Amino acid sequence: MRRKDRERDSAFAYEILRDCEYATLATINADGTPYCIPISPVLIGDVMYFHCALEGQKLDNIKVNNKVCISCVRHTKLLPEIFGTEFESTVAKGICEIVLDDAEKTKALRELSLKYASENADAIDDEIAGALHKTGVCKVIIEEITGKANIS
Repeated sequence: MRRKDRERDSAFAYEILRDCEYATLATINADGTPYCIPISPVLIGDVMYFHCALEGQKLDNIKVNNKVCISCVRHTKLLPEIFGTEFESTVAKGICEIVLDDAEKTKALRELSLKYASENADAIDDEIAGALHKTGVCKVIIEEITGKANIS
C-alpha cells in the first residue's frame, strides 16, 4: 500500500467487509479483460458469500479463473473545500468457489437474508426453500485483505 499512513489492520478491513451494503467483485474474462459487478456480500467467519443467478458472465469467468478481487467503501464524506474525501475502504483478494452443497447454500442465504431483510425474519426459511434451486451462491476464501481510511 502506497499510503502507509492510511493503512489499517485486517480486523478493520474485515469489519468494513462485514458492514458494507454492497461491494464490487472483479473477475477476469476469458480474453483477459477485467469484469466487475456489484454484489451484496455477507461474511460468515472470514469467508465472504454472495448470491447470484445460476448462469452468466460472472460465473463463466469464475469457472475459468477463480481468482477474484473485492472492494467496498463505507462512511464517505466529500470535502470539496480541500478537494478531498473522507472514507474507509477494504480490498480483498481470494479464490471464489461456486457453492453446490445445499446445506452451505442455505446457511449463506439465511445469513444474507438476515443482513438485508431482517425485518422479514419470519419468512426467510420459506423464501429460501422456494428459491434454493433457482439461486446461485458463491463463496470467496480470502487470501489477502487490506483496509484503508482517510478520516479527519
